[in-house]
Order: sequence, then C-alpha cells, then structure tokens
Amino acid sequence: MPRSLRRAAALAAAALLLAGCGLSEELDREANPEREPSPVATRPDPAPSAPAPSAPAPSASAPNGPSPTPEGCPESGVTMSPGMVTAAMGLRAMSVTATNCGKGVRELNGYPDIRVRGVDRRPFDVTVLKGTEPVTTMDDPGPSRVTLKPGESAYTSLVWRYSAVDAATKSGSGVYVEIGPAKGAPRQTIEPDGGLDIGETGMLGTTAWQKSPSDDDGPGGAGPDGARPGDASRP
Repeated sequence: MPRSLRRAAALAAAALLLAGCGLSEELDREANPEREPSPVATRPDPAPSAPAPSAPAPSASAPNGPSPTPEGCPESGVTMSPGMVTAAMGLRAMSVTATNCGKGVRELNGYPDIRVRGVDRRPFDVTVLKGTEPVTTMDDPGPSRVTLKPGESAYTSLVWRYSAVDAATKSGSGVYVEIGPAKGAPRQTIEPDGGLDIGETGMLGTTAWQKSPSDDDGPGGAGPDGARPGDASRP
C-alpha cells in the first residue's frame, strides 16, 4: 500500500476511536439521564489542626476585706495589755493599752466593753461606768474617733475605790478583767497585777479611748494612765 494511503487510513482509525469514546458517553447519558456525573477524584482535605490550648482565664480576685492579721495577733487585730496599778488615799487607777497588731488601719471610738470576774471566774457584781464620776474627778476626754495604724496604740484608764479584800483567798478581788475595744467586739482577758480590790460590789470608772502619747511628749503631758500628775490623789 502506498505510504500516503497508509497514513490516511491511520488517521481515519484514530478519528473513529475518538468518536467512539464520545458516542459511548453520549449513549450512556441517553440511557440514564438522571445519572450523576462521575465525581472527580480529589484528595481528601487535610484534617483540621487542633486549636492551640488557650491560656486559663485569670481567677476572679477575692472581694476586698479586712487585711489578714499576723500570726499571734487576735482576729480583732488589737491586743490588750494592762499597765501598773497606782494607789493613793484609797483610789486606784490602771491603764489598759490597745495596740494595733494587724496589717490594716483600726478605729476605736467610745468606751471599752468590760466584764470583771473573781478568782473562781464568776462574774463580779460591779457597775462599769462610762466616765470616771462619781469614783473620781479624773478628766475623761469623752468619745472621739481614734485611728490606729499598724503598731500604734490607744489607752483607757480604769479607776475604782479600795474595798476590803481577803488577802489569802482574794475574795472580793477582781482577778480577771475581760475587755473589748467596743460593745459587741471580742473581749480579751487580762490579769491586773494584784487584781482589782474593788470588793464584792462597787463601781469601776472608765475613760474613753484616746491615742497613746508619743515618745516626744513632754513630761507635763498626760501619762499612760490618762491622768496628769496629781490626778490620782484627788478624792
């Protein structure tokens, strides 16, 4: 067969092959018109990467409240300590110092809350006064707001008249004094040196809380018992 004829036959065969492929697809569509076209093969989408863990949300801050108290400091944030008992012509006087042992600012205003107990810890029948009269005429500054920063202190003075006390049994002596900075506040128990020789009945005068004098107060200033020189000897 001549070369040109063979070439023409090959081209015709290729054309028929291509036409047959297209005809086969067309016949298939005619026989099944609802057929979905064959999906195109695709690579599956890569799995989504896991989200990075978020940082934990900050915890809510605690509500503001009183500052915590150091170890050994009572919950009230104030410690009570008795001073020396002074005596003159039957009159007794003693100071009680309240010191802010906490970390925050404390405030006192008014008179201490006091209860006296005997050696058997039973309550004494003693009238606790707000003020010093009629026990004595010692000056009482009256209620005022006293602000105490950590380490600062205030004091009150207790005054009473001597009454017979049994030295052996301490009967008639107020051995324990429970004192709080104000009515309803927690009390602390102090033991005055020698007790309160106030007898089974009597009166106990008090002064309102006042700021303790600083170290640079002159000798003419009020003493830690809240009295100026000579006051304890007043009738």
